[in-house]
Amino acid sequence: MTAEGALTGALLIGAADVPGSAGEFRAVDPRTGARLEPAYGEAGPDEVRRATELAQQAFAGYRQTDLETRAAFLESVADRIDALGDVLVERVRAETGIPRARVEGERARTTGQLRLFAAVVRDGDWLGARIDPAIADRRPQARPDLRQRMIPLGPVAVFGASNFPLAFSVAGGDTASALAAGAPVVVKGHPAHPGTAELVGRALRAAVEEHGLPEGTFSLLQGAGHSIGTALVTDPRIKAVGFTGSRSGGLALVAAAAGRPEPIPVYAEMSSVNPVFVLPDALRRQGSELGTAFVASLTTGAGQLCTSPGLVFALGADGVESFLDAAAAAVATAPSAPMLTSGIQAAYTAGVERLAATERVRTLARGLGDPAIGAPGRPALFVTDGDTFLAHPALHDEVFGAASLVVRVRDTAQLHEIVDRLEGQLTATVHAAPADVGAARELLPRLELIAGRVVFNGWPTGVEVGHAVVHGGPFPATSAPATTSVGTRAIERFLRPVSYQALPAELVPDELADGNPLGIRRLVDGVPDRH
Repeated sequence: MTAEGALTGALLIGAADVPGSAGEFRAVDPRTGARLEPAYGEAGPDEVRRATELAQQAFAGYRQTDLETRAAFLESVADRIDALGDVLVERVRAETGIPRARVEGERARTTGQLRLFAAVVRDGDWLGARIDPAIADRRPQARPDLRQRMIPLGPVAVFGASNFPLAFSVAGGDTASALAAGAPVVVKGHPAHPGTAELVGRALRAAVEEHGLPEGTFSLLQGAGHSIGTALVTDPRIKAVGFTGSRSGGLALVAAAAGRPEPIPVYAEMSSVNPVFVLPDALRRQGSELGTAFVASLTTGAGQLCTSPGLVFALGADGVESFLDAAAAAVATAPSAPMLTSGIQAAYTAGVERLAATERVRTLARGLGDPAIGAPGRPALFVTDGDTFLAHPALHDEVFGAASLVVRVRDTAQLHEIVDRLEGQLTATVHAAPADVGAARELLPRLELIAGRVVFNGWPTGVEVGHAVVHGGPFPATSAPATTSVGTRAIERFLRPVSYQALPAELVPDELADGNPLGIRRLVDGVPDRH
């Protein structure tokens, strides 16, 4: 074990520190362009194979851990991440340029969701226990005893995200929910923040050791190339994948997983422009206020959030100029901020230039430039009309960063046509005042079909981690629209049901045993039962 906070550049494969065999890379401070120490070894085929072998070996033992042991393990991971203190905060800042307050907030979200899943594990509802007792005298045919529970799919590969180095990374939501389900995890850390990944990975590995869990319960692979991801997803020991990132990256993993002799599910969160719909009475009453609040949401995290509002549809004439004027003024005074990587910055610049060059799209405002910072993300605001938006499908595409397009919509019929042409989204937001209730009622069923979360009179940035939240949606927001990557239902992605018919009493698992020894919620002959 290294000294607390010391970085080695090693891969964490089970209980061992392993040097990468496929070259090396370094993180880069996006604020300065400086390369950071230490160098990190890239995992090659041998390291991927070793990590997945250990995960497979760990699966039999880890999935059988009792609920209290597994819950306490998750809480220990959270405690150890908190204990890293400023060492972790400063490394995140060096590798991402994210301000301290947001890093601390993201750390709290990360440890909070680990503790939330600990509570989920203890509660036992996720086991889906159901019992249909035998009915020997049923006619014309007796009913056998049937008992059903959920079991984990097997080892899970998790890919760290660029824009959330903690909450969607090594010990983020995918890892927390997979471990809660009883699935060992092999993480492929994001190459933009390998030091952050190592710090969190060591905390997680220490918790594995503390609780006497199989060493293959967790491994951390690192690498800047794409081959490691493909090797991980196509390894036959991996049974599911959690991914947050670009559409191209997600689709590549989906294709690789589908091409296996045994295809596996890939839960990929990919692309979303998170449309906002401002209805006429809200626009008339609050045009200026909404314009300012919209830009505050747009520029949060330099727009590098999967829920950033990339499109706004303004219906009605009264108040639209106030909305546009307020939004333009807010963007014009918004500072540039470092973007997470040079690749993200280059894609953002190209997207902004594409919007600016589109016929009948007008640049409304640009944010303040700052040549002193590296990889600047300069906010940008554009405006067009509904006819132009409908005529140019490229205007529907995500520009990842603090850029947004406001579309002035002619009437309700055009608004409905626009909604029906939009791709799947993580969120859809409606701003409605009292006189807009009828329009909102007509709009809501359409929005349900394209978005995983519908927000009223708020803004999409900021995702509450809880029981009722959905962070998912139809393609291309995700590759699996029936699931969520945030909230307690995320555990369902890594489970499958098994039914046992006429199982001898001495073989029945505790969650299905007579007398309900675990005291969990169960359905007995279709009736809820908890003792």
